[in-house]
Amino acid sequence: MSDQITGTTASDIADSVRSLRDRGILGAGSPLPPVRELAATLGVNRNTAVAAYRQLAQAGLVISRGRAGTVIAGLESVAQEGYAANTVLRDIGTGNPDPRRIPDPAPALMNIASRPVLYGEPVIDRDLNKWATEWMAKDLPDREFQITITSGAVDAVERLLAQALMRDDAVALEDPCFLASIHTVRLSGYRAVAVPVDAEGMTVDGLRAALDNGVRAIICTPRAQNPTGASLSAQRATALRAVLADYPYVLIIEDDHFSMLSQQPYESLIAPAHRRFALIRSVSKFLGPDMCLAVAATDSETADRLAMRLSPGTTWVSHLLQRLALTQLTDETVMAEVAAAAAHYAERNSLFAARLRAHGIHADAADGLSLWIELPPTARTVAERLMRRGWLARTGDDFALDERAEPSHHLRLTVHDLTDDETDALVADLVAAAR
Repeated sequence: MSDQITGTTASDIADSVRSLRDRGILGAGSPLPPVRELAATLGVNRNTAVAAYRQLAQAGLVISRGRAGTVIAGLESVAQEGYAANTVLRDIGTGNPDPRRIPDPAPALMNIASRPVLYGEPVIDRDLNKWATEWMAKDLPDREFQITITSGAVDAVERLLAQALMRDDAVALEDPCFLASIHTVRLSGYRAVAVPVDAEGMTVDGLRAALDNGVRAIICTPRAQNPTGASLSAQRATALRAVLADYPYVLIIEDDHFSMLSQQPYESLIAPAHRRFALIRSVSKFLGPDMCLAVAATDSETADRLAMRLSPGTTWVSHLLQRLALTQLTDETVMAEVAAAAAHYAERNSLFAARLRAHGIHADAADGLSLWIELPPTARTVAERLMRRGWLARTGDDFALDERAEPSHHLRLTVHDLTDDETDALVADLVAAAR
């Protein structure tokens, strides 16, 4: 292939590769020659070839796979959350809240009608801004911050990364990782740097290695990490803040998605002196995924940059939706339902995990909507055996950042909405499938 690439400058070489791609000569996944080989073929300095590949990577046209070389980028498929389509199996890998535990919005809808909001008005509802500021201030003491309202947590993360990074910049992600974060980073052309997660959250050595690797942003789940359910312990959070003390301008994004449902206290990577941060809390887990609303508390510079990307007439969040969320969040009856849902998820997961442990299967009753179960056979083997018994499970392989990693031995199971009979059947089938 190197004999078809032409040029003597980095820009000319990059244009040549792009032309070959546009003409269909190079397709998604097509390998490009190693830098040294390309430089020798074209008679240019090795650094010129490196610069050409860097331009292509920043434009999202190629992907570097380290020792596996550089290939033409394509639309890589990434596993998605939610119900699997076109299956007759009982889906136990959804990651969904129980629809019966989502408060009915009908009473609130009767009370949100007001005057229309027009172009040029403030993008955040004044009363929601006040409520959200008080909510976030409890966990950001002695910090100055501003509130931004986005169309959910994933939208907030995508905009936060876009205002701070360029293509091919490195982002630290938890490993195993939330599916939406994997998708966002890959689609945007950033480089994911894996930070292992254990029972107390991100590991100290993993974060230190990521910072040494030049990451410009960190996405962390302080509670109910998806898929493991782990939450940051106070001791781990203190150790991680100490590591971050020398990196005050690295953007810390904390996705506290399970906030009102969590059984764990909020611990944070964000130290009082850290300069770039965002604490995000969406309402999707307790008011419903279709609400598509999140609150982001950020430093003032980040808030100003976000404001440029959330302007009236383009992408601000509907004030009707903002008023609906506020009406529910300030309703004592709704908040009592949210508290009951939190207790329900914790109890159902705890009981299921205890039953598995009684059969010798490792399962921690961690925080979140799902359980992270460790098995002796590979997860794919167990999942295939469960399919023959009528169950559709999600393996840990979906959540791995490194596609070349060893096969996972974990399943993520959503079991809080099973009936007692279904629970009995699933426990029995899991025990049989794990043998």
